Amino acid sequence: MPEVFYLPGGKPEDGESPEETLVRELNEELGGTPRDMDMLGRVEDMAALEGVPMRMSVFMARLAGRPQPAAELAALGWTDGRDSYEPRLAPAVRNQVPPLLIELSGTVQDRSFGP
Repeated sequence: MPEVFYLPGGKPEDGESPEETLVRELNEELGGTPRDMDMLGRVEDMAALEGVPMRMSVFMARLAGRPQPAAELAALGWTDGRDSYEPRLAPAVRNQVPPLLIELSGTVQDRSFGP
């Protein structure tokens, strides 16, 4: 089992919008195409591997197709941020994403996400 879990994604290529980056990265890393994309926010934190400041655009989306780990992903996992995955979430994910979801819970409660 992996020691650290990250969100799928990556750095934008030159001239690529955050939405275009999301589409490309989810295709490369999960073999699917996002639909119903909503940007939850843009956050700043420290990159776990590089130890440098980073900016992250966080989206919520449905995925067309069944996700399969590809590229640098070793495994997939689902979490609500309050279970056994919590200590293994990358610091930027752990520090930034659950608070975004809690803050926006009133606006996204009618949508279902997951496998």
